[in-house]
Amino acid sequence: MAAQVSPVKQGKPGVSRAARLSVAPMMDWTDRHCRYLHRLLSSRALLYTEMVTAPALVRGGATHLLSFNAEEHPVALQLGGSDPAELAEAARMGAAAGYDEINLNVGCPSDRVQSGTFGAVLMKDPGLVAECCAAMIEASPVEVTVKCRIGVDDQDPEVVLPEFIARVSAAGVQRFAIHARKAWLQGLSPKQNRDVPPLDYNLALRMKGLFPALHLSVNGGIGSLDEAEAFLEQGFDGVMIGRVAYHSPTEILAQADRRIFGAGEDSDPVQVALAMMPYAERHIASGGKLAQVTRHMLGLFTGRPGARNWRRVLSEQAHRPGVGPELIEEALSSILDAQAA
Repeated sequence: MAAQVSPVKQGKPGVSRAARLSVAPMMDWTDRHCRYLHRLLSSRALLYTEMVTAPALVRGGATHLLSFNAEEHPVALQLGGSDPAELAEAARMGAAAGYDEINLNVGCPSDRVQSGTFGAVLMKDPGLVAECCAAMIEASPVEVTVKCRIGVDDQDPEVVLPEFIARVSAAGVQRFAIHARKAWLQGLSPKQNRDVPPLDYNLALRMKGLFPALHLSVNGGIGSLDEAEAFLEQGFDGVMIGRVAYHSPTEILAQADRRIFGAGEDSDPVQVALAMMPYAERHIASGGKLAQVTRHMLGLFTGRPGARNWRRVLSEQAHRPGVGPELIEEALSSILDAQAA
């Protein structure tokens, strides 16, 4: 099989190191504005795009979906699809666009994704995933990785997950992010699939014992840097954090460079907010809207004095016609006033 003879590609230097802490790909959330904010908070964490479907790129010509800022590096493109040739072309396009990694989605449980025969439903066909990855590796000069679940529906994860990793790693994939829950393709919504199926971190960790040469990150339900550090100490190579990194980005990313990567200083969310002003100004000048940027900034001061007013000003006013980046400074006054009190 082609999946067994594809060359292993090590990827760009430093990307595996960056995967010690990554922000999960999240539909409608981790767009380029979100990633720019996250990069200001951490210079080292690995950032992912929201999922981009291979058909949209290859058949639909939606190359605008590949746009990102050079400051976002290291940044990975997540692809969705199930056709090896189409995924290979999409991976080639992503690498040509400058992404540091190409990731295949084998974890999304939504009905829309299932209807396209990709996402978590692919856990049922590791041979096809291996074939897809082999084709992507052949086409891409940058590393191809996989984000998966531990199983779907009535599958036994103890059997399915090691077989899946064995077959896909034989295709040349050396790095996996394991969302340590099953996905129920029928009966649970995508939101419920992020909470209801129980987490099995121990199973994910046992995969490290079975496949010691692979780089394995754990994902799912991780809510703090303390937890991330604990997982790394247990033996995982990386930790991927999703919703908490979005809703409370300062809590996860501001200390990440020092605590997770052992270098750099903690970032100041006030300075980050100020740094977003020229970015927002450039976005508006190119025809964008302030709210497209500030919607990702609402959680920047979560849990801190003045945070409620910060959120109120941005959420109520950023969508108004003609409003500019000075609104960020106005919202920031409540934070500065609380700090001075």
